[in-house]
Amino acid sequence: MTSTVSYSARIEALRKAINEADNIIIGAGSGLTTAAGIDYGGKDFRLEFAPWIERYGFTDLYTSSFYPFETKEEYWAYWAKHIWFSRYRTGATELYKMLLQRFPKAFVVTTNVDGQFELAGFPAIRIFATQGDYRWFQPASGTPKTLFDNREWVFRVLPLIKDCSIPTEMIPTMPNGAEAAMNLRVDDTFVEDFHWHEQARRYTDFVHQASQGSLLLLEFGIGYNTPGIIRLPFEQMAQRFPYTTLVRFNRDNPEPNIEDLPHFISFTEDINTIINQL
Repeated sequence: MTSTVSYSARIEALRKAINEADNIIIGAGSGLTTAAGIDYGGKDFRLEFAPWIERYGFTDLYTSSFYPFETKEEYWAYWAKHIWFSRYRTGATELYKMLLQRFPKAFVVTTNVDGQFELAGFPAIRIFATQGDYRWFQPASGTPKTLFDNREWVFRVLPLIKDCSIPTEMIPTMPNGAEAAMNLRVDDTFVEDFHWHEQARRYTDFVHQASQGSLLLLEFGIGYNTPGIIRLPFEQMAQRFPYTTLVRFNRDNPEPNIEDLPHFISFTEDINTIINQL
């Protein structure tokens, strides 16, 4: 059922798929966080990043993360604010908490790095965050394959930001003194630590086990930035596994790339409204 079929018919088909599913996998992209109310270019961004907007001409949080700062003091002042804004400021949003309430046993695979599933209460052993997490620092060189929790550093440095810069002594390092970097997949230095590989294995095992029965794939807000991680594999699973239904929630790109998926439902309507109705 594509988004051209009546909304009531698609809702009933979704309810039926949920009730019949033996296992559920949630796949989530940036559209889900946007639907949850975290707007990386809206009024909250303009309020919190006013000094950076005035000085550097920033327009949104995504593009500003690529800005070539001249000094490490400026670079890390920006990232302290960025991490706080994206990871620690809001806590768990209502939409993510609703997803936990409705699908408490789902396995989650996500390209999001904001930690919302963990904050909402999804068990960490059932979350595979493929692209990293704002919560962690890693060695800038990519080795050793270890991560370091940055929460304490963020809250220590925020009050010290002045003129979009921090004191030199507050530039973060790893516990061994090595230069720190964000644990975000931007190049081949991205650290896939022991936990990352454990979650990758758990996800693969879950897919294999779930493929033997009735499987429901719920895909939220995934476009074409990194389609090979969730979007296209979900379509391939829906094509290959005989008792699998793919439900896509996507305002802009609802249609499948694979023609004639046997069990496919798409929604362009507001995610909050749909989950509330369930």
